[in-house]
Amino acid sequence: MKTPKYIFVTGGVTSSLGKGIIAASLAKLLQARGYRVTIQKFDPYINVDPGTLNPYEHGECYITNDGAETDLDLGHYERFLNVPTSQANNVTTGRIYLSVIEKERRGEFLGKTVQVVPHITNEIKERMQCLGQTGSYDLILTEIGGTIGDIESLPYIESVRQLIWELGNEHCLVIHLTLVPYLAAAGELKTKPTQHSVKMLMESGIKADILVCRTEHEISAELKRKLALFCSVATEAVIQSKDASTIYEVPMLMLEEKLDQVVLKKLNLPELQEPDLDSWRQFLTRYQNPKHQVTVGLVGKYVELQDSYKSILEAFIHAGTAQETQVIIESIHSEQLNPDSVAERLGHLDGILVAPGFGERGIEGKIETVRYARENGIPFFGICLGMQMAVIEFARNVVKLADANSTEMNPNTPHPVIALMEEQKTITKKGGTMRLGAWDCHIKPDSLAAAIYQTNSIRERHRHRYEYNGMYREVLEQNGLITSGVNPDTNLVEMVEMPSHPFFIGVQFHPEYTSTVVNPHPIFVSFVAAMRERLILSKNAAV
Repeated sequence: MKTPKYIFVTGGVTSSLGKGIIAASLAKLLQARGYRVTIQKFDPYINVDPGTLNPYEHGECYITNDGAETDLDLGHYERFLNVPTSQANNVTTGRIYLSVIEKERRGEFLGKTVQVVPHITNEIKERMQCLGQTGSYDLILTEIGGTIGDIESLPYIESVRQLIWELGNEHCLVIHLTLVPYLAAAGELKTKPTQHSVKMLMESGIKADILVCRTEHEISAELKRKLALFCSVATEAVIQSKDASTIYEVPMLMLEEKLDQVVLKKLNLPELQEPDLDSWRQFLTRYQNPKHQVTVGLVGKYVELQDSYKSILEAFIHAGTAQETQVIIESIHSEQLNPDSVAERLGHLDGILVAPGFGERGIEGKIETVRYARENGIPFFGICLGMQMAVIEFARNVVKLADANSTEMNPNTPHPVIALMEEQKTITKKGGTMRLGAWDCHIKPDSLAAAIYQTNSIRERHRHRYEYNGMYREVLEQNGLITSGVNPDTNLVEMVEMPSHPFFIGVQFHPEYTSTVVNPHPIFVSFVAAMRERLILSKNAAV
């Protein structure tokens, strides 16, 4: 089997420079040249996975088809490459140590003292090469989380050093992403932070092959030569990464900088073909030249941190672009909504999305939001907890089931229209025990869902413990809340809708996870179309 090439992406100077976007952009360019590419992320925190992390701590938890709870960067990888990722694409320090400790408990180390080197580093190297052993990829990009010099990142850096030595320089390449700050007082860009970061990397035994320099201003040819000289890289390997108006511009910026060509040259790989980026260019053209504009209210409980709903925000970009419509997203904290404020806060919106989440906080505001959207004919879309809130609101206000609720919020509710899944009742451990990953769903013919998907069978990703209580399905349907999607094996209600409403749909799954640039998710596309239609009708009525 042919040995794949490994590209490692490290970061220096400061966090949040965009290693994931650079890695995804490079992977997109290499894919566009005909190579089979994947990306993996190694995170230095000790949590086994992001599933138990508060969204305020780490942003959204991204779910893969195989049910892995992963870092949000895997969402970028899938959105750029249009290729599913898996559990193997995201590894944390917690998972590494857990695996090593389990091996020690089984006696696999034959009584030897278990140490960071070689046992932890060997485990890391095995995980780094796991995807390469499938024979499915020509190039594997590995993003190392954190910043060079961080204590928690040291085992990963050491593992990269060892792997380069074991596989040989001809099979490995290191890209180091740094910041070249602009000092207004001096009126110039400063290279010293990058020089120090590269020096620190070299002290760890790794030489950067390519520098990608984040900057707000143009890096001159002279400055590139200076960086090349002091950082011991070729001048052509100093890549400028200027701030972009959207992350989807970055592949084109990297193409202009010839990052893909430099990578292929250093790895002695041929340029199989000119990059096929026609569909990407068309997407950018439509995105930058919208013909319409709508405003959607994103009602949630983590709205202070945009990364908490990253996939939803990106799905609106994909869907809006497909509809040649700019989607303005207005984040609204559900705790601030009540019967007295809801009309003022939501009345101007073209559509409302009630976001996923967990716990009791802000629930009544979400229920009041659903009521307002239902009664005023505003296009409504509920995801996971958002769908459950739609069921509760309908049960309370239409069916008149007083105090109907979810047992997550009120274990003693007289009408548990949302309840804990049967298989969850004996589970006490919280990590990785929800209903996770892709599950089948059969769609009711002649429903809104069927019109959206144009098929009667779909497969979508889930992340939840509580579900629609089937005992209430008949009475809810009799009153107008139709079940339009169910799991064929468990009979779990996956989708609800209201035929009497212009656009009202709730889904138990997370459609935002599978929306990509190439394939925007059909529910988001239809939701944007419904908002645009409502806006046009209201303008015509005003005239």
